[in-house]
Amino acid sequence: MARQDYFFTSESVSEGHPDKVCDRISDEIVDLIYREARRHGEDEKWRVRVACEALATTNRVVIAGEVRVPESMLKKDKSGNFVTDATGHPMVNPAKFRSAARRAIRDIGYEQNGFHWKTCRIDVLLHGQSADIAQGVDNAADRQGEEGAGDQGIMFGYACNETPELMPAPIYYAHKILELLAAARHAGEGEAAKLGPDAKSQVTVRYRNGKPSEVTQIVLSTQHLDDSWDSNKVRAVVEPYIREALGDLPIAADCNWYINPTGKFVIGGPDGDAGLTGRKIIVDTYGGAAPHGGGAFSGKDTTKVDRSAAYAARYLAKNVVAAGIADRCSIQLSYAIGVAQPLSVYVDTAGTGKVADAAIEDALRKVMDLSPTGIRRHLDLNKPIYAKTAAYGHFGRKPGRDGSFSWEKTNLVKPLKEALGLK
Repeated sequence: MARQDYFFTSESVSEGHPDKVCDRISDEIVDLIYREARRHGEDEKWRVRVACEALATTNRVVIAGEVRVPESMLKKDKSGNFVTDATGHPMVNPAKFRSAARRAIRDIGYEQNGFHWKTCRIDVLLHGQSADIAQGVDNAADRQGEEGAGDQGIMFGYACNETPELMPAPIYYAHKILELLAAARHAGEGEAAKLGPDAKSQVTVRYRNGKPSEVTQIVLSTQHLDDSWDSNKVRAVVEPYIREALGDLPIAADCNWYINPTGKFVIGGPDGDAGLTGRKIIVDTYGGAAPHGGGAFSGKDTTKVDRSAAYAARYLAKNVVAAGIADRCSIQLSYAIGVAQPLSVYVDTAGTGKVADAAIEDALRKVMDLSPTGIRRHLDLNKPIYAKTAAYGHFGRKPGRDGSFSWEKTNLVKPLKEALGLK
């Protein structure tokens, strides 16, 4: 039997954290390519391919990776001919990618001497997709009539009934604290306008009888632009937002508050510490409350099952819990490169399920095509909707009118119940 009384901690980082700056840049480039593909009708051919990584440090951003883009994004010489690299492959036009990166940095709010959206150097080292990798996806259709997975791997999805969005409480509230502070900073709200973009939060929750009962530890480190501020001043500014974020979850009378525990935090972002795409995968998912397959999401198109299958697994797990089939649900999917259907589907409801886990596994395959093409069509993923996923988690978010966070919908509740013979 699972433990009922314990403490659990999760952390989050803000949009201005160096790693999140890189995630945002990578996903802005994914969105840019999807927009261009749509403009030129290429999205209908499902041919977009991108695996884009970014590195950020003091006044420097490096963007690298593999892409397959519409002709409008390729570089041409003065005669209008495509410029090719040493292998004869057409080169991408770096100007559009640099512009996308600068817009992202500006939107986050970096205008400091060591990292400024207007003056930082941006190097674009993107090149064409490997033909060996491409054939695993493209040629699979010739062999089996479906698009193959872009790589091998295992992906996990999770949901539980601890919060309204069916997320684990510690990561849900850690995200919410930083979201409220960022909104106040962008809005120029009082002294919160003097906070900087870089911040980290951490929340420890006490569980009693298996349910979140109170917060016992709160950690927040946030950049501030006023050099005269100390830890006490920062706490005075941020505490109201923390209390608002926690809402109805009580703060223990003996809760420990650690607000900017090292003192001043003026130099932040990539000027204070280098960032890389894909280094915050636990922040992106369930805060350590559930397994993670290891693959990052940002910078990847949705033929990469690291991204699309993780979204599908969350979608299925959330619908299992939303349907009342279980109080919590963990789902694993596994894939092989060039093979369309998952090699395995595994469900674990931690003893909370109303039906056998094996029966849920069978039902999941009935209600959703879990091939990469099936996932992308079911969740409508071929869209420029990924920049907003780069901060505050890919899960537990509100589905948008633009199609973003479609994997958070609960429209499989009825089909799942019918497949399991439940009312």
